[in-house]
Amino acid sequence: MDLLLLVLLLVAPAHTWLSLEDWGSGRVDGSVGEFGQCVCNVFLPDTSFPADRVEQIQTSSNQLSLKIKLHISKVSSLKVQLVTLLGQLSNLTARVENLESGPDKYIKLEFELLRIELREFEALVMQLKTSLNSSSPAFESLFIEIRNMSLVVDQLESYDRSNLEVIRIEFAKLQRKLEKCQDDKEDYSNAQIGSCKHGGILRIGKPVISQLNADLNGGFRYGGWGKDSKPLPGSENMHWYYGYTDTLVTKITQYSDYYKLIMRQAFKTHELYVRYQYDWQGTGNNYVVRENTLYYQFRSTFGMAKFNMTSVTAQFKVIPKASARFSYHYSANQNLDFAADESGLWVMYATEESNGNLVLGKINEETFEVEQVWQTSEYKESITNAFMICGVLYATRSVDTQTEEIFYTYDTNKNEESHVSIRFEKFQEFYVYLDYNPADQKLYMYNNGYYVYYNVKFKA
Repeated sequence: MDLLLLVLLLVAPAHTWLSLEDWGSGRVDGSVGEFGQCVCNVFLPDTSFPADRVEQIQTSSNQLSLKIKLHISKVSSLKVQLVTLLGQLSNLTARVENLESGPDKYIKLEFELLRIELREFEALVMQLKTSLNSSSPAFESLFIEIRNMSLVVDQLESYDRSNLEVIRIEFAKLQRKLEKCQDDKEDYSNAQIGSCKHGGILRIGKPVISQLNADLNGGFRYGGWGKDSKPLPGSENMHWYYGYTDTLVTKITQYSDYYKLIMRQAFKTHELYVRYQYDWQGTGNNYVVRENTLYYQFRSTFGMAKFNMTSVTAQFKVIPKASARFSYHYSANQNLDFAADESGLWVMYATEESNGNLVLGKINEETFEVEQVWQTSEYKESITNAFMICGVLYATRSVDTQTEEIFYTYDTNKNEESHVSIRFEKFQEFYVYLDYNPADQKLYMYNNGYYVYYNVKFKA
């Protein structure tokens, strides 16, 4: 009987005949067989724990959790992009409406910029739609709005009721004729670029509004733009720009020519701050570019700085007695105003000794030191801006919301100051940057986020 019991245990696994209810506990049953023998049935539960299956489930769970987190992060990022897109699209809509509002708003180049931006927006919407794998009506609505705006732009450009482009060309010709007529009437000089054989400024031409800044941001009210005042060989057409919401200066962007500037096709952007490497940031809006070097007001320690864009190096110098307490009328932090003219590099500031009156300093470009100073009688904070031409300081002030006036000059060649009245038109009231460029005899203004320049006429 013992042998029979052993055989039954070996050939009859418990799970083949054990009921589900008895699986959790063991039991032994006895009975009498067909031939009168004693039969014992032993029930043994399977008590082994499936640890490998639990580990597999935990791994799958962790992987699934990670995937969900990645998708949530991706959706959050796309949400931010979508909010940005909607804001830009709203701005673009306003600009198209502005073009529709009248012939005087028409600028041929603006249409091409709008087309480029519309293509960028359409690509971004497609990217968002693909990433979210969505057929939401919101995306279809965006596509329809972009297509409608493209049609409006095409219609506006081809619109011939007033023959807008022809009118603009003829108007420009007429304006040149009127200016020539005025030139014939006045005794003005045809001084060559770089020459100082003239009697100073006769008048300032009408403002030429080139474009909203390269960031297409009307909130970037602070900044500057222009050309290198003493360009390196091969870089005669190089332009530069920087704009921001306040007076902080974090970078400068170069453009190989004027067209690339207008089309926002940057040649190179130079950062003045690189984490863990250097912090050469500046402040104020009265900087100039000369020989591929940016001259500006240093931020961390009050003084003047220059950033060489060729070697990517910076240098800092303190100006003796210069005060950080006096700025120009329109904006704070314009304590150091750099200027370049036919005779070299200059810096304008004020001191406590001068009681806040403007001081003019000539910078030695080799040593980067202020080598000579002139004291003026004009209080710096009453001045809106200033620039230099042929060693003569010209200071401006506001007349009204549409008019600015050169009201004061100081001639360093003769050590003479005088009060004058040379008025010129402003595109908008607020501006922070005004500088003369001897390389093309133009005044460059950054006017409330817009590129503006003026042609300058000199006395004979």
